[in-house]
Amino acid sequence: MQPGPREITTPFRPIPLEVPEGLKHNEFFNSTENLNDLANNNGLLVNQENLLLYRKALGHSTEFDCSIIYNTSKTILNPLGRPVRRTQVAENVKQVWNRMNQIILDYMLEQYPDPDEALILAGEASLDATWPLTSPGVPSIRMLHNHFVVFRMEALRNARLADAGNPNLTDGGQHCLFQAYMRDVYREFFDRALNLKILKPASEADARIGLTGYPQGLPSWEIQGGADAFRDVHFWKEYDEVLKGFIDFYRTFF
Repeated sequence: MQPGPREITTPFRPIPLEVPEGLKHNEFFNSTENLNDLANNNGLLVNQENLLLYRKALGHSTEFDCSIIYNTSKTILNPLGRPVRRTQVAENVKQVWNRMNQIILDYMLEQYPDPDEALILAGEASLDATWPLTSPGVPSIRMLHNHFVVFRMEALRNARLADAGNPNLTDGGQHCLFQAYMRDVYREFFDRALNLKILKPASEADARIGLTGYPQGLPSWEIQGGADAFRDVHFWKEYDEVLKGFIDFYRTFF
């Protein structure tokens, strides 16, 4: 079977919201109006740490698709008008955040134990350090934002190949930038800057999904000890150091 990116169509659920005239879509979807919709229409739970678990109205998969965000829009703001950055997250919030992530990951692995039957994805978007300061539509409300998705492998196998020239397959140039100029420097940065015991950089061949060929460009990590490492507090400390290191790397080069 030919490897490559696949197209999967998911049903669209109309959202009863109108984008105000003169407001760009990316500005709206990173606004308090959208946060209100996430909390009131799609929210599954919210706790006293302002961590919100919600289902995806515009989802990627009908199998399993949810996210956690740290909604600081009404509590913590920087002088730039952005919510708190990762380096300013309170320790108790990080502990609850880590626990929520662990519970969801455990659930996904329990429900979908066979990698030949289901593809499990989890990824964090810490975007404040990578978004232009001059852009009004900064995704700052999603500073701490983890996304959990499951695809049935049968659906991926049966999906048609995507057009390789489709601009939606790019990430605004950062993928190409890393591939062409920074991949080796980035790996060396982590080798020298961090003393990791549980997380280990994985080779591209080991990390790549055979059916789709992704991910490419950015490094992937092997979790030594497997899923049991999610219950180890040291895993979450290393996880945090990697993400903060990514921000430091961007600050250095941009």
